[in-house]
Amino acid sequence: MSSDDHASQGEPTPAPDLPDHVKETAIALVGAYVDHDREELDRLIPPATDEADDVLSELKVIAAFLSRRVQSTGVVWKPADSREAVATTVAEMLPPELEFAVSTAWEAHSVGEEEVAERFTRGDPMVYVHMLAAFCAAIGTAVYKKAELISTLRQVAGLSE
Repeated sequence: MSSDDHASQGEPTPAPDLPDHVKETAIALVGAYVDHDREELDRLIPPATDEADDVLSELKVIAAFLSRRVQSTGVVWKPADSREAVATTVAEMLPPELEFAVSTAWEAHSVGEEEVAERFTRGDPMVYVHMLAAFCAAIGTAVYKKAELISTLRQVAGLSE
């Protein structure tokens, strides 16, 4: 039965699993933000830009996992915490205009103002990539030590150590 047959029967077609190198890039972006390693971030931007939509997709999965993990641990994490954490995480890591776009778009996103967030991203998927990578770094370090965070993300993504 083809995926078209599934779709015609009203069954959702499962999303294809992303290639390992995309998962590696997404996790490495989170790690660069955790370490405040601007050189590593600069090294990762070209491959992330080349596959921005897929990297963004993987970062959404990571963000959802970490959000559930924070809830299950009982760590209090409010939208205001998220806004401050993302702004602090991207500070000094990005050029000023991109830092402003990421921080402002995340502020709008964190309170559900998606149209406002979209205006600040100017349609650039890399603004979302930076937003989510910084968010994952901030929320991830609320419940994990850095090495444990990266190791856990690799396991969740199905990557070998």
